[in-house]
Amino acid sequence: MDAITWIWRHLHWLVFEFPKPDNLAALVQQIGPIWVYTLLTAIVFSETGLLIGFFLPGDSLLFAAGLLASQDEIPIHILTLNILLMAAAVIGDAVNYSLGWQMGERVFDKGRFRFIKHDHLIAAKEFYDRHGGIAIVLARFVPLVRTFTPFVAGVARMSYPAFAVYNVIGGIGWVLSMTMAGYYLGRIEWISKNFEKVVLLIVFISVLPLVIGGFRHWRAARAQKPAADVNRLQSPASSPADAKSLEPIDGAP
Repeated sequence: MDAITWIWRHLHWLVFEFPKPDNLAALVQQIGPIWVYTLLTAIVFSETGLLIGFFLPGDSLLFAAGLLASQDEIPIHILTLNILLMAAAVIGDAVNYSLGWQMGERVFDKGRFRFIKHDHLIAAKEFYDRHGGIAIVLARFVPLVRTFTPFVAGVARMSYPAFAVYNVIGGIGWVLSMTMAGYYLGRIEWISKNFEKVVLLIVFISVLPLVIGGFRHWRAARAQKPAADVNRLQSPASSPADAKSLEPIDGAP
C-alpha cells in the first residue's frame, strides 16, 4: 500500500504540480537547467511516443516552459528549449507510428491492452478516419487523441513519407505555438499571476474539438437508429420462414 501511495503522490506531482512555472523555476535552482531540459524532453517524448504516456501534461507543460524561458533570471533559453522539444515531439510520434505498424489491426480487439482504455483507441481511429493524413497535425492539439493518432496511422499502414511530412509539420507547429504563447504572454503580469486559470482555458480549448466530435457522433447515431428500424420493418420478407412469421396468428383480430 505504501508503494501505491508513493507512486500516486509522484504521479500527481508530475501531472499537476510539475507544469507550474514556479515549480519549474525551483527545480532549475535545485538540479540545474540541463536536468530540467532532460525532464521536459522526456515527458514530451513519452506523451507522444508511448501509449501509456497519454496522461502526461502536454499543452500546459509547453506553455509553462515557454513562460519560464521568458523570465530573465531563469537560465532556460527559448531556442534550446524549442529545438529539444520539437525533436522529442517528432521522434515520439515516429516511434508511436512504428509500434502501430508492427502490431496491426488486432490492437482494436477489446481487452487487448489492459493498461489502455479501449475507447481512447477507438476515438483516435475515428478521428483518423474522419480527417485522414491531416489528422496527424490536428491531433497534436487534442489531448489523448494526440497520443493515439500516430499509433493508429501505423496500424492503418499510412505511407511513412506522407506521415513524416505531417509529423514534422505538426510537431514543430504544436511546440512552437505553445512555448511561444507562454514566452510572450508570460510577460503579462495578470497571466503570470493567474497561471492555473490560463491552463484551464488552454485545456478547455484543446478538449473542445473532441467534445464536439463526440456529440456529433452521438447525435448521428441516434438519428440513424430510428431510420434503421423503419427500414427493417418496411423491408419485404427474405425467406418463406420470414413470410410465415409475418402472417397473422389464428384468432388474432
